[in-house]
Amino acid sequence: MELLKLTAVELGKKIKDGEVKVVDAVNAVYDQIDAVEKDINSYVTVYDKEEVQKEAEEIQKKIDAGELTGPLAGVPVAIKDNMCNEGHLTSCSSKILSNFYPTFTSSAVINLKEAGAVIVGSTNMDQFAMGSTCETSYYGPTKNPVDTSRVPGGSSGGACAAVAADECFYSLGSDTGGSIRQPSAFCGVVGLKPTYGTVSRYGLIAYASSLDQIGPVAKDVTDCATILEAISSYDPKDSTSIKRDSYDFTSCLKDDVEGMKIGVPKDYFGEGINNEVKESVLAAIEVLKDKGAIVEEFDFNLVNYAVPTYHVIADAEASSNLSRFDGVKYGYRTEEYTDLHNMYKKTRSEGFGEEVKRRIMLGSFVLSSGYYDAYYLKALRVKALIKKAFDEAFEKYDVIIGPVTPNTAQEIGDENSTPLKLYLGDIYTVSVNLAGLPGISVPCGFDSEGLPIGLQIIGDCFREDNVIRAAYSYEQSRKEQ
Repeated sequence: MELLKLTAVELGKKIKDGEVKVVDAVNAVYDQIDAVEKDINSYVTVYDKEEVQKEAEEIQKKIDAGELTGPLAGVPVAIKDNMCNEGHLTSCSSKILSNFYPTFTSSAVINLKEAGAVIVGSTNMDQFAMGSTCETSYYGPTKNPVDTSRVPGGSSGGACAAVAADECFYSLGSDTGGSIRQPSAFCGVVGLKPTYGTVSRYGLIAYASSLDQIGPVAKDVTDCATILEAISSYDPKDSTSIKRDSYDFTSCLKDDVEGMKIGVPKDYFGEGINNEVKESVLAAIEVLKDKGAIVEEFDFNLVNYAVPTYHVIADAEASSNLSRFDGVKYGYRTEEYTDLHNMYKKTRSEGFGEEVKRRIMLGSFVLSSGYYDAYYLKALRVKALIKKAFDEAFEKYDVIIGPVTPNTAQEIGDENSTPLKLYLGDIYTVSVNLAGLPGISVPCGFDSEGLPIGLQIIGDCFREDNVIRAAYSYEQSRKEQ
């Protein structure tokens, strides 16, 4: 059990120093999965143990021969169930892809494998990444390891729960409107969403192409920076991939915020936020202030437009992206049908869950004739205004800090969790995706019921260095307490 408490970087160092064998780390993860998975349901697919052990032995040989020298070599990892991995089920936690075995591997996963990572399985998620509780999965809900009566958040709920339950040392998630940061906050782990285009989306099954971004979920900020360094790259196979000057993120791990300018949006602390969340986040900001950061409040008046803008754009893209799942080329096909159109209709009705259908219909509506100008084009204009507001804020501040969510994790099956209420729970996270910015969720305390609270740190485009430095500095202060 002590082995499982190590961070990914700590384990990687012990493997490199010969203190731990890769296969021992793999066995420890599988033992933990056997012990807790029936209660947590973090995984959709746990890869065959013998195959993974063989892979671990091969990686061990390469480490011993000096061929693999990276900090993550030999460390077991899980990937979200929307990242293609050749020969392994990749279902987006949906019925319509419940028999889909891709013939290629996503670029982010290839980068992990080249770094010597050992992939143990794919994690549960809200179906097609649509949801914020991990309850819309075809394979049943994932439970929060902190309190199994609660949701882990979503859509990367399985990825975050697996890390929190020690069922892997770290995981990869995807973030469309907060899908890494929100479940990280709910599960008490660290989740990082990089600048849009930093990590290739090739092989990531799309929800909303202009917003989706792959990122790491781990036990601490050091792990997240190290993992991001491993998975980031320019990829000509992804038209939105950006060639950056540097992919060095670990050099930003400095316990120093002296003179750093922090902006705190007043609008993030108004009506609707839970008092305990508010107090924890403000206390965290005070910690950074005491370490020499310059803190200033400012107005971010567009916050109330973020959720409707996000849903118009994301759902429009989803209705377009998901049109390919029709029962013809791959995936599930209904057994009984009368003609081609009937087959389309029945396949999609049976294959998609309620939340996915809801978003497809909303997206199709805003793209339809007569409503395109009224909704979709207007949303694109507001998106540009939100980006402009962030640009103006980052002329004054190095980072912007606030809560990740207005509340802590709700109970599974909560009757009060209407779709609208759940959408509004993303109020602090969706703006980051609309503007393509980097953001991180770091644990900053617990509420009176012992549920984790997350601190969100947002940076300007390509300024992960500021985000990581502020997060690392805060984390060091928490460790000293």
